[in-house]
Amino acid sequence: MRIIRPGRRGNWPLAVVASVGLVLAGCAEFEDSAAPTSWQPAPELTPEAGPQPDLPEAGTPGVPSAPPTSRTPVPPPDGCTDFDKAVIATCLDTVSAVAALPTDGSTVNVYAGERSSGTVFRVGANADQEEVARLDVDATGDGGLTGLALSPGYGEDGLVFAYITTDTDNRVVRFAEGEPAKPVLTGIPKGATGNRGALLSDGKGSLLVATGDAGDSRASADPRSLAGKVLRITPTGQPAQDNPDPNSPVLASGLHAPGGLCKTSDGSRLWVTDQAPDRDALYRIEAGKELSVPAWTWPEKPGVTGCTDWTDVLAVATSEAANIQNLPLTEDGSVGGKPQVTMDGENGTSYGKLGALDPVTPDVAVAGTVNKDGGNPVSSDDRVVLIVRQPASGSGRD
Repeated sequence: MRIIRPGRRGNWPLAVVASVGLVLAGCAEFEDSAAPTSWQPAPELTPEAGPQPDLPEAGTPGVPSAPPTSRTPVPPPDGCTDFDKAVIATCLDTVSAVAALPTDGSTVNVYAGERSSGTVFRVGANADQEEVARLDVDATGDGGLTGLALSPGYGEDGLVFAYITTDTDNRVVRFAEGEPAKPVLTGIPKGATGNRGALLSDGKGSLLVATGDAGDSRASADPRSLAGKVLRITPTGQPAQDNPDPNSPVLASGLHAPGGLCKTSDGSRLWVTDQAPDRDALYRIEAGKELSVPAWTWPEKPGVTGCTDWTDVLAVATSEAANIQNLPLTEDGSVGGKPQVTMDGENGTSYGKLGALDPVTPDVAVAGTVNKDGGNPVSSDDRVVLIVRQPASGSGRD
């Protein structure tokens, strides 16, 4: 059953495109255990805000004109009506997960998930907010619905994957619009904290799953546990054949509370953000290697969440600092300098606390706000927002 809410957002003329199809079958469950192991902290780098580049002014593929900057005053929201043209959905409840649907360059359509209710909406500018699924979740602590990703074969099967917390575990489920969800991978440890997870299609037919440590830091280093890991599975929940151990879904170990997964468009470079007890970190994922030496760390713990790799810059959203941290990248994919802070009110319009982030086009990403989760929500929160990419300082891209 689908429930449609009237559109309540900015006024960008963007259309809706979606497809629904074949439902796959299968479910995998893995036994969990954890054992003490040594943990060696990685060296820290201290970031600070860099110079703020100009936003592109127009012509971004798939977007008629760039979202307004701080130099373009926008009236405050009036109830659920938001006058900011970058806002494509309003009055949701803590948008902790987003997944952009395929675009032909002229349409934007997004799945947006509410953490506490487990409700998934399909939203788009000048379109109704349509409820397409309601997942049964336990949102205590940091759990609930925290990850969404399109199936690797979405164009044919119309399936969407979700990372959720239940009464007994954390798990991956899949659903098609208007259909009940089916389990894919169950038995991921659940704790009082460390339950949030993230999902990403790797672009090669498999699904990446970032899992929290369920409040037990020892579990993240235990190869027998699914906690604190980056997993790579098939759409039916089995270990991907090219995993380091073909009988295990584990791709990499060492996470605590993952915020987001992202990759280059060709899938050759993979990243995961993580909120550890003493710092936030960004890791480059390499198969079979522990996540022990981060590409960048934030000792001040801005609350890193979703990320997007734009080839020469990596954008990382934050919930506590309520901004975007833009890390310039070198040709080999290393972090080449301190992050440039944007979307903080001074360097671009601020939307408050940001959760998930997902690319729409090579120059535009979609973000969900989580202001109702300890922030300062405005009348139109929580929202789904389009964000224009920032060129990296010194990257050579204007």
